[in-house]
Amino acid sequence: MAFAYDNLKLDKGMYQEAGRTFTQVLESQDPSERYKGTSLEGLDAFQRQLKRFDIKVKGAGSDVVEKFFRTADSAVLFPEYLARTVRQGMEEGNLLPHITAAVTRFDGLDYRSITADAGGDEKELRQVDEGAQIPSTTIKVQSNLVKLRKRGRMLVASYEAVRYQKLDLFSVTLRQMGAHIARTQLEDAVDVLINGDGNNNAAAKDQVKTTGTLTYDDLVDFWAKFDPYEMNALLVSGDVLVSMLKLPEFQNPLTGLNFQGTGKLTTPLGAALLRTSVLPEGTAIGLDRRFALEMVQGSDVTVEYDKLIDRQLERAAVTVISGFATVFPEASRVLEV
Repeated sequence: MAFAYDNLKLDKGMYQEAGRTFTQVLESQDPSERYKGTSLEGLDAFQRQLKRFDIKVKGAGSDVVEKFFRTADSAVLFPEYLARTVRQGMEEGNLLPHITAAVTRFDGLDYRSITADAGGDEKELRQVDEGAQIPSTTIKVQSNLVKLRKRGRMLVASYEAVRYQKLDLFSVTLRQMGAHIARTQLEDAVDVLINGDGNNNAAAKDQVKTTGTLTYDDLVDFWAKFDPYEMNALLVSGDVLVSMLKLPEFQNPLTGLNFQGTGKLTTPLGAALLRTSVLPEGTAIGLDRRFALEMVQGSDVTVEYDKLIDRQLERAAVTVISGFATVFPEASRVLEV
């Protein structure tokens, strides 16, 4: 049986179609629906092209980098391989999905988020007498723009230096690049949670009763201040995590069994406990992840394809554009130890 993917003409212009990624362009020319019930079911259009040129990118039998450049068509696949591998590194261990309420994709640099008053009369569903006006909740556009930042790493290597490197090993370096980009994005998110996005919406700050000493009472008081929200995520610095785990309440056998059995830390207050080194020492951020933070994506992982295809690596920038906005400032608070 002949398949369409074997005869596709690949060229670098496929990276230039506005509003569509390279894989989306491939899918439009070689839809995955055609392969249902065949041995290629489950592969997307890019993965089918790897199969077409017999390029194995992982495992003990992975090929060398040079294999991408054996033909002009297969060389076109190399930037997408880089972008996918960097994206994989960003997703591994990324905390952003655990603290963002929404992800907005935006093609531009000037983005305004929206907000609404979080409490008081605007949120109460009061009884409405006959003929009386129904109370309204006003959704407003923020006064100041959300700052979108371009983050990235420059990949510098000659083709001769990496041509005989196994793709499996080369992927490790690319995933590390992705992890660094994701960490920087988390730093941006934490900065917005603590200081706001420039619209006078910084998180409220609380202090422990005794400076430098964290108690369970401090955590309970902190948790109680979230009403009507729910503290379901708790970002903590490394030293705060150590202090929390030493509290008697955290030595409950069920908490220990959950950690030993799954590797996941939870607090007796029900919030997911997320450790990160991007927080300053002695700092914890509690938030209701359903309402606190919006992530704005100006672009997905982008690779300079011209240099990679025409010059066989040399120098290429791997970048991503993103920003963060506070949705409801009352949905997050900072605890300083």
